[in-house]
Amino acid sequence: MMETLAQTVPEPADTTAFLAGELGPGPDWLQTLREQARTRLAEMAFPTTEQEEWRFTNIAPLRLWPLHAAETGGRQIGPADIEPFRLAGGGYCLVFVDGRFRAELSTLPAHGAPLRAGSLRAQWDGEARELRRHLTRHADGVANFFTALNTASFEDGAFVSVPAGAVVGQPVQLLYLAASERPGAAVHARNLIVANDGSSVKVVESYASLTEAPHFTNAVTELALGPEARVEHCKLQNENEGAFHIATVQAAQSRHSHWLSHSIATGARLARNQIQTRLGAEGAEAILNGLYLARGEQLIDHHTVVDHAHARCESHEFYYGILAGRSRGVFNGKIFVRQDAQKTNAKQTNRNVLLSEQALIHTKPQLEIFADDVKCTHGATVGQLNEEELFYLRSRGIGADLARRMLVRAFANDAVERITLEPVRAHLEKLLTERFESLDTSLSSHD
Repeated sequence: MMETLAQTVPEPADTTAFLAGELGPGPDWLQTLREQARTRLAEMAFPTTEQEEWRFTNIAPLRLWPLHAAETGGRQIGPADIEPFRLAGGGYCLVFVDGRFRAELSTLPAHGAPLRAGSLRAQWDGEARELRRHLTRHADGVANFFTALNTASFEDGAFVSVPAGAVVGQPVQLLYLAASERPGAAVHARNLIVANDGSSVKVVESYASLTEAPHFTNAVTELALGPEARVEHCKLQNENEGAFHIATVQAAQSRHSHWLSHSIATGARLARNQIQTRLGAEGAEAILNGLYLARGEQLIDHHTVVDHAHARCESHEFYYGILAGRSRGVFNGKIFVRQDAQKTNAKQTNRNVLLSEQALIHTKPQLEIFADDVKCTHGATVGQLNEEELFYLRSRGIGADLARRMLVRAFANDAVERITLEPVRAHLEKLLTERFESLDTSLSSHD
């Protein structure tokens, strides 16, 4: 699909105007931030494989695309179109079509509910004190090209704010749907999630496609966790396999806050997830959980950074990859333990299963420790399905393909079971069933 789109362009398209062109909308204070981001963009190089952070993830084909801002007024989207992507069991749902908020398709908190949730654009027209405190303040737009691009370009996004002490019982879904039928539509989605002191909320950030047209998603999500706040954030990416998806998730954690992060990536031609947190006060805890499934020519990349900036904090990372066909996976996990971060407890694990001889994973767990009273471990494994387990299942009359699918599902369940939201697990069960059914050809190649 990527090559087909590139062939529609007579010569390489000049995307300079798009990358650093018109600023997005907003009040004066936001426009100042946008101007600063555009200035940085002019000084930054487009990421290439010559840079260590992008060594195994080649996004050069993106520059060949006839990129354009996703248009409005195209395909008519109704409730029936979004129903397959909404989580079952109710809850709040903020719907964005081609990056623009659709209130008539959304389910918002009632007036007086212990939650504020809606579009960023609606919030910045008011006093916007909370936005001014947090928006663009956590995600790094100085070193990250695509974060700077997002800041300069985003038109809208989701805003979720939980007041101090409030416990939100229902999940909040941020549903982003790509609907443009014109190849090369670009959406810069920006999300801000604020959990104030002692509050609790669960947020599901979903990305999907309504057409097969190749498109580009550049998403940035910032999370600010106050003291003793608890946030579970689940990012589900299942866009069409012609898409490019580049995303940054950045959390800023306060004293005794707890962040449970899930990244489930199954879609896109190329998907890159940068997931980071800064444990900025004593007692903060982060659990980063991920599952990526790739097939065909897909490339799925996870880069994580856990910054232990204060003493007596914990972090645990678990990322699992399942790769079939000629797909590629990348995992680069960094744990920083600063000099004052004594009594740190950090663990990082990356496990991968290759379902074909052509699949490939690049894995690089890293520790940088500048304190001496810490407990830190990391490790990575790469292998194929266990032949003894396959033999055991087949000796009980289970067919070869079904036996392989059972083992792959069991491997994936380690990541799925860490998700506490039952509607998300049910959604994943359906999605994974469909995906594993489609892996029959790759799996049977081992016979």
